[in-house]
Amino acid sequence: MPTFHTYDGTELAYHTKGEGTPLICLPGGAMRASAYLGSLGGLAARRQLVLLDLRGTGHSAAPEDPATYRCDRLVGDVEALRAHLGPDRVDLLAHSAAGDLAALYAARHPDRLRNLVLVTPTTRAAGLPFVEREAREAAALRGAEPWYADALAALEEIWAGRMTDELRSRSRPFMYGRWDAAAQEHAAASPAQINAEAAVRYAGEGAFDPAATVPALRRLQAPVLVLAGEYDHLITPDRAAELAALFPHAEFAVQRGAAHFPWVDDPGAFVRTVAAFLDPEVHSVRVGGTRLAYRVWGDPAAPPVVLAHGRCGDSTTWTRIAAGLAATHRVYAFDFRGHGLSDWTGRYSFELFRDDLHGFLEARNLAGATVVGHSMGGAAAYLLAERQPGLIGRLVIEEAPPPFPLDPPRPVPARPAGELDFDWPVVPSIDAQLNDPDPAGRELLGEISVPTLIIGGGPRSQVAQEDLAWMSGRIPGAELVTIDAGHLVHAERPEEFLAALRSFGV
Repeated sequence: MPTFHTYDGTELAYHTKGEGTPLICLPGGAMRASAYLGSLGGLAARRQLVLLDLRGTGHSAAPEDPATYRCDRLVGDVEALRAHLGPDRVDLLAHSAAGDLAALYAARHPDRLRNLVLVTPTTRAAGLPFVEREAREAAALRGAEPWYADALAALEEIWAGRMTDELRSRSRPFMYGRWDAAAQEHAAASPAQINAEAAVRYAGEGAFDPAATVPALRRLQAPVLVLAGEYDHLITPDRAAELAALFPHAEFAVQRGAAHFPWVDDPGAFVRTVAAFLDPEVHSVRVGGTRLAYRVWGDPAAPPVVLAHGRCGDSTTWTRIAAGLAATHRVYAFDFRGHGLSDWTGRYSFELFRDDLHGFLEARNLAGATVVGHSMGGAAAYLLAERQPGLIGRLVIEEAPPPFPLDPPRPVPARPAGELDFDWPVVPSIDAQLNDPDPAGRELLGEISVPTLIIGGGPRSQVAQEDLAWMSGRIPGAELVTIDAGHLVHAERPEEFLAALRSFGV
């Protein structure tokens, strides 16, 4: 277990998990040992987590002067850890009460931050007080839970100013999106992990000066992610949104179904949101409340091309094609919902994927772009072109499933074992539509008025090539090109695929 000495000589400990670029993680509590953060739902598989035990907690020594437990005095410990680790700028994640510590650090050391992630953060340093009315409204969302009446009675006592360990324990179900065995085990560890004396001093008189802090936060140039839990009554989404609005380069996200510990409630959703934010090659955009992750290549002033991946893929499947197009185009490749680093919403259909593409084009102001869609992405693209003829400039459909019922129909599939890079319900949902497609998709092909290229994979493809030929005959002026590569034409024969795009005028 590594240690270092901070500004007053106190020896502090930290724990590392995972590999890759370090992410300093500050625990909340207040003054809770970092053990409760765990691997942050599996984020350690993508980044090296540097979990700091604040002074007097976990394996860190208690200071000689208890006054240094005050939040503003802890800023020096965070900076000492940064200096100990070595980089000039760091990525910093803070949970709950550590949100105030991170805000003070950002105000005092703005040039030391590369990215800042605030997870269900407290807002006292920014002068945004707790609002009991908002907390009551958030608590009321859990009214159907079997533990609700007892937990609410405990909260009423706490709101009235009577705090005991017993009341805190009874109210804990509100802190989790699901009060299951994992949440109960996580909650049970809390009392032993908190330094009660330090917690009392953490927000003591003089700790916060919002009049000085807020202007500094408004000048912060580092990107900031503020992540709220839908059911969090301590820091409600409305309160977290107010905090996010203070930063000039902030992204605000609400994790559905989560409360105060979102990585416990839904590890996958938490990791996807945070990983997308921290990855310098990934951007995010909101489309109808759904966060879509995307990657970009090329000159921003160049003509745009949007690449739409197939089922069970993601934007990275286009890396080779994007590199080939980037010399002359601004290339965008996004993850459909339920795939990659975008939100996994649980409900899927060709129409929803069509709407993802539609929303992405509008959100990024890409009307008139060339759209290249593979398989499921190609179906989403032609469904959009049927209904929004002015939105797409040129259309390339690669191995998209034609709008004919499968014969024989696909049986209900069994989920494979292990972790998946996509949300499994995508597969049975789309299989059901392939078995019985909406006839409108077939009937409206003649409404597509943009230049269209259809690329088939030849006899090795599972898509009936005669159906692709039929589609090309239905779409006015459509061209059909066959590249003997099977279903994954752009992956198996990238140079021939690019040549076909260039011949088409892309």
